[in-house]
Amino acid sequence: MTHLKKWLGSLLLTLGLLSHPAWADDSPTPVYFGNLTWESGSLITEVLRFITEKGYGVATDTLPGSTVSLEAALAKNDIQVIAEEWAGRSPVWNQAEAEGKVFGLGDIVKNASEGWWVPEYVVKGDPEKGIKAMAPDLKSVADLSRYKEVFRDQEDPTRGRFLNSPSGWTSETVNSQKLKAYGLDSDFVNFRTGSGAALDAEISSSIKRGKPVLFYYWSPTPLIGRYKLIKLDEPPFDAEAWKTLTDAGNPTPKGTRSLPAKLAIGVSAPFKAQHPQLVEFFEKVDFPIDLLNRTLAQMSEKRTEPDKAAEAFLREQPQVWQAWVTPQAAEKIKAAL
Repeated sequence: MTHLKKWLGSLLLTLGLLSHPAWADDSPTPVYFGNLTWESGSLITEVLRFITEKGYGVATDTLPGSTVSLEAALAKNDIQVIAEEWAGRSPVWNQAEAEGKVFGLGDIVKNASEGWWVPEYVVKGDPEKGIKAMAPDLKSVADLSRYKEVFRDQEDPTRGRFLNSPSGWTSETVNSQKLKAYGLDSDFVNFRTGSGAALDAEISSSIKRGKPVLFYYWSPTPLIGRYKLIKLDEPPFDAEAWKTLTDAGNPTPKGTRSLPAKLAIGVSAPFKAQHPQLVEFFEKVDFPIDLLNRTLAQMSEKRTEPDKAAEAFLREQPQVWQAWVTPQAAEKIKAAL
């Protein structure tokens, strides 16, 4: 099933490339952005697209695909921009970067993080809701083997359930390898949701019902700011161990916390050469993480489409984005808003 989903993701990207109408010779060739499916990725994509189009007069479009297929497409210049690239995590990205085919521009969200989480009430209880602590000594991934019954899987009651990323995400490979590295693959079902939205729904449903849930997640996201959560400790970061986690075929992965996050804007080599003004703009992009989390929470709660949320962000936060662009571009963006 995993291979099928990855194949379908790649097929979807290919179909997107092939089915897009050909551009006439006298029409501007658009800059293609990867169509990212998680909240922060989709919002940042639309913010960058609006500024690129309205501030710099460059047409844009998007193409769908899984994380890995989009990185491969970026290396081939089939797309030109990935608005939120967790640089250094994917072997596809690392190889393309080493070969000079892709570049990570800027440091767009400081203090971003990822890891394994549980609701606070699982460890500490919640007297107001009448919830008793279910795993009072749970502090790290090393403790999870003692608590598989707390996180019991409904379909396989002999094991716990770990909510992984959707198939096709780089983090899904890392988390699957971590389960092996921590000796938890026999005690926990490696449950992969079909999408980021499905992962959110599964977590939120459990928390609203006061049920125990063990899951992978990351920040910036609305969910991290919405609930009281505890991030489980992992061994200190080790670069050699990290390589074994990003390699899905490695039979003996070693445990380590994830590579320190650096969120960049991924661009293809031809794009970098052809659009120096946009490169200068991308290198200055900096979303304050608390503001971004609040914006994402509002987008989620109001079910606002990413493009509308991006326009609202640009209208309401000029002090943030004006520092990224030229004065001329800023005036054009204000006029467009």
